[in-house]
Amino acid sequence: MSLMRPVLNLMLRLFEQPYLARVNEPADVRASFDRKARLMFRSPRGTRCEWDDLGGVRALRVCHGQAQGDAQILYLHGGAYVFGSPRSHQGIAGQMSRLTGLPVWLPHYRLAPEHPFPAALDDALAACRAMPSPVIIAGDSAGGGLALALLARICAEGLPQPLMTISFSPFADMTYSGGSIKSNARAEVMLPVRRLEELREMYLQGADPRDPRCSPLFADFKGAGPVVMTASDSEILRDDARRMAARLRGQGVAADLIEGRGLPHAWPYFHPILPEARATLRDIAARIARVIPPSSPQSGS
Repeated sequence: MSLMRPVLNLMLRLFEQPYLARVNEPADVRASFDRKARLMFRSPRGTRCEWDDLGGVRALRVCHGQAQGDAQILYLHGGAYVFGSPRSHQGIAGQMSRLTGLPVWLPHYRLAPEHPFPAALDDALAACRAMPSPVIIAGDSAGGGLALALLARICAEGLPQPLMTISFSPFADMTYSGGSIKSNARAEVMLPVRRLEELREMYLQGADPRDPRCSPLFADFKGAGPVVMTASDSEILRDDARRMAARLRGQGVAADLIEGRGLPHAWPYFHPILPEARATLRDIAARIARVIPPSSPQSGS
């Protein structure tokens, strides 16, 4: 483990977790998240970002260098369906573009509480339908759960399968039945456990938390392409990922879970400061390189 891991964990525990536990206005946390991202999680030098339209959904297209090709990445940002934006995640998108040589699209899907469930999934599906094939779907935290929910909708509607689905620390079960929510409550360094019920209500607003469109743990994935997930052994969503991997495998899906030790929730997001995050993204890029068509760009440096 790197020397930065305990430092980052301590900073998150002392500052980010208390902030998320006390902030009340969605507009405040959205502004704070975007501001911190601009300061700390910039795209690699040589990255271009342009706004465009994907099926009626505004989206940020992120390309590093000469990134191009038939295969493209659709990345769904995290933020508990309440905050986060393409701007807050253009840094990780730029890094993925640099490592894979592929363009990355960040749809500006609608957020709760102004736009409750299933608005986020509706927008993700509309954006995905507008993407030229082949596509790689990715996301982190709530965006990781959204990526899996989108994969389930693709299976249900018989749409072309993505080459791969990548989910960092997926928020996959809104019934909160995973044992790690309690067993890892003290070890969790970023997510405020006591706000989970509130965040769920902001998004669902009375909808059934067992609905597979919001809890992909209960979805049908038969016929799905390969899935790669990450989760830390110390985060409260660990069991969402573990059970998600088991469900996918039980339905015949090639599912791989990368489990980190003592790393923060959705650790690849912290790639500018965390060596383990950079290593994980290189691993993901190598996996992508093995599934993209031969005519598409190969993995970058």
